[in-house]
Amino acid sequence: MARLAPGTPPAAAAPTEQADLITVSKADRQMHLLRDGKVIRSYRISMGSNWDRGHKYAEGDERTPEGSYVIDWRNPRSMAHLSLHISYPSPEDRQTAERAGRDPGGNIMIHGLPNGWGALGPVHHLIDWTDGCIAVTNAEMREIWSLVPNGTPIEIEGL
Repeated sequence: MARLAPGTPPAAAAPTEQADLITVSKADRQMHLLRDGKVIRSYRISMGSNWDRGHKYAEGDERTPEGSYVIDWRNPRSMAHLSLHISYPSPEDRQTAERAGRDPGGNIMIHGLPNGWGALGPVHHLIDWTDGCIAVTNAEMREIWSLVPNGTPIEIEGL
């Protein structure tokens, strides 16, 4: 069972070292941090277990969203090792879900492994185990936390 995170998050990197864009390629299972159009870090990722069925449209569909969003807040004490919130659902996502009579869901994050499960870092990317989030190892999440300020755009590309 996951538990709340202990400890303190890393300090922010110097502004000249921080990313100004995150891109995610679902097809390649990669997330890239960019600055001034150049990749500064790349990560293998795990996603929602139904990531390959298209864009997230409803709570519980276990899909990872696609489109343009922003990192709008962070949680240093989440049940997964650190987390950055992705601004899903957009107004368009809400409208699509409402037309279908569904709740669009939310709380989509970039995060590390569930607290207490960090030893699975080397193999976590072999299966897609999140409910729609983007997961990396705990060490990678600490680096991402320091390199990605709130307000950073994120582009999530589908298949």
